[in-house]
Amino acid sequence: MSSVLAEQKVLKGGEFLIANTPPSATFSPEDFSEEQLMVKQMVADFIQQDIVPNLNKIEKQEDGIAVKLLDKMAELGLLGSHMPEVYGGLEMDTNTNTLICDVMGGSSGSFTVSFAAHTGIGMLPILYYGTDQQKEEWLPRLITGELKAAYCLTEPGSGSDATGAKTTAMRDGDEWVLNGQKMWISNAGFADVFIVFAQADGDKFTGFIVPRNLEGLTLGAEEEKLGIKGSSTRQVFFENVRIPFDSYLGEIGKGHLIAFNVLNVGRFKLHALSVGGSRRALTIGINYANERIQFGQAIANFGAIKYKIAESAIQIFTGECSLYRVSQQIQDMNKALMAEGKSFAEAKRLSAEEYAIECALLTFIGSELLDYTVDEVLQIHGGMGYSEETMAPRMYRDARINRIYEGTNEINRLLSVDMLLRRAMKGALDIVGPAWSVQKELAQPADTTVPEGLYGPEIKAVTEFKKAILMVVGAAAKAQMDGKINLKSEQEIIMNVADMLADLLNAESTLLRLQKLRETGKATQPQEVLDAVLKVYLHDANARIAKNGLDAVAGFAEGDLLDTFVAGIRRFTQYPPQNVKALRRIVADHCIAANEYAL
Repeated sequence: MSSVLAEQKVLKGGEFLIANTPPSATFSPEDFSEEQLMVKQMVADFIQQDIVPNLNKIEKQEDGIAVKLLDKMAELGLLGSHMPEVYGGLEMDTNTNTLICDVMGGSSGSFTVSFAAHTGIGMLPILYYGTDQQKEEWLPRLITGELKAAYCLTEPGSGSDATGAKTTAMRDGDEWVLNGQKMWISNAGFADVFIVFAQADGDKFTGFIVPRNLEGLTLGAEEEKLGIKGSSTRQVFFENVRIPFDSYLGEIGKGHLIAFNVLNVGRFKLHALSVGGSRRALTIGINYANERIQFGQAIANFGAIKYKIAESAIQIFTGECSLYRVSQQIQDMNKALMAEGKSFAEAKRLSAEEYAIECALLTFIGSELLDYTVDEVLQIHGGMGYSEETMAPRMYRDARINRIYEGTNEINRLLSVDMLLRRAMKGALDIVGPAWSVQKELAQPADTTVPEGLYGPEIKAVTEFKKAILMVVGAAAKAQMDGKINLKSEQEIIMNVADMLADLLNAESTLLRLQKLRETGKATQPQEVLDAVLKVYLHDANARIAKNGLDAVAGFAEGDLLDTFVAGIRRFTQYPPQNVKALRRIVADHCIAANEYAL
C-alpha cells in the first residue's frame, strides 16, 4: 500500500484519497498572521456596528439596507478583497478571503446572501471569462459598490439541469435579442447588472452581461420565502431585450464552463459561511443553556444537553479543519500557477477548478453541520425555540436553503464521486494502482501494527479509511466494467461513497491540525479537549464508513465476492471504541464554562 502511504506536500484535487500530506503543509486558524487577524477584526467590527443593529431591518428589507451595507463594505475594500489591484481590488490571498467569509457567516443574518451573490457569482464570471474591455468596464464599479450584481441561471424548468435553460439570445445584426424567464435570482431587486445564461442562436448555452435598465427587462415581485427573508429574490423576465453582440462571456456555447467554475468557488464559500454561522448559533445555544433553570439547575448541566453542545462543537471544529486545509491547497495551487505565468484570473479559476471535488464535498459537509447545529440550538431552547423573541427560528429557517443552492447536496454528492472517477479515467489521478494494492492486501494477514508516537491509532485509522474507500470504489468500477451495474443509475451507491469521502476529509484534516499543533505548540485550547474532539469524530466516522461501505458493496456484489468485501470493510474499520460519553462531556464542559463555542 505504498501508493497510499506516499507523502506529498501539496496534493492535487482528490488526491487526499491516495496520498498523505505532512502536518506542516496544512493550515488552520492558529496560523493567521497579525495582518490577517486585523482583517478579521475589521470584519467583526463592521458586523457589530453596522449589521447586528440592523438585523430586523435586514429581515424586512427596509430602507434599502442591503444596498447601504454593501456600500459600506465597498468603503472597507471588502467587495474587492479577492479582485486584482489593477481594477481597484485588494488582491488578498485565499486564506484571508476564506477568513472574511468565515467571519461574515457568524452574525450577518441573510445579508450574507447579498454579499456572497455580489462578490461571488456576480463578479467572478467577469473576472474569469470577461475580455479585458469587459473587465475594465464592469469590475472597478462592482468593487466600489457603484454597481451591484446578480446571477441569472435557474429557470422554472431548469434547476440542477442548468444547461436545459429555455431562455434564448438570438443574433440580430450587431445585437442579441433575449427572451425568457429566470427565477430565484438573489439581489434581483437592486442589482444593476445581471450575468444571464441563455441559448445563443437557440441552442448554444452561453453567458451574457446584461445591464439592468434595458427596455423589456422586468422583475417579478419579491418571493415569500421560508428563510433568508432579508435577501432580495425575484424572477427576472426578458422580452425582446437587446444587448450588444460583444456582451457574451467566454466562448459562445461554453456557458457551462462559466456556471461550473463559478460554482466551485460558491460551494467553497458556502462552507466557510456555514462554519461561521454554526459557531454563532452554538454560542447562542450555550448562552441559553447556561441561563435556563429547570429542576433547580441550569439545563447545561444535563447530559442530554451536553451531548447536543458537544456534537455540534465537534462537527464545527472538524468542518473548520477541512475548510482551512482546502483553502491552503487552493492558495498554494494559485501561487504555483501564477509562477508558471498564468494571469491572476486564470490562476484563480484553475486553482478552484483543481479542487472541485473537495469543494463539492465541503458544500454538503458545511450545510449539514449548520443544519444540525441550528436544529439542536432550537431544541435546546425548547418552547422558546418556536418564539420569534429568540434568534433560534430565524437561524433555523435561514440555514435550510444551504442544502439546496450552489447545487443541491444530492447533486454535490454525485458530482464529487463522478469527478473523482473522471479524473481517474483521464489519468489525472491514479486510483487503479492503490485500489489494486488494497485488493492484494486482502489476501494477506491483517497488519495490526500501530504507528508509534502520538496519535498512532488515529493515524492508522485514517490510513485504513482510505483503504476501505479504495476497495469500494475499485469494486464498484470493476462491476461497471463487467456490465453488472451502471453507476449512473445507481445513485445510492455513489452517495454512500461520497459520504465516506466526506468523513475521510474531515477526519484527516482534523488529525493533521492536531499533529501540527502538537509540533508547534500553538494550541490555544486544552489538549485534552482537542484530543477528545478527534477521538469522538473518528469513533463515529469509523461506524459511518463501515455502514456506508457495507451498504455500497451489498448493492452490487453477492455470494463469496460480497463476503470478501464485507470482511475487507470490517478489517479497515477497526478504530478502537472510545468512551464517547466521557469525551463529549469534556468538550461540552469546556464550551459551557466559556459560555460560547470555544474550540
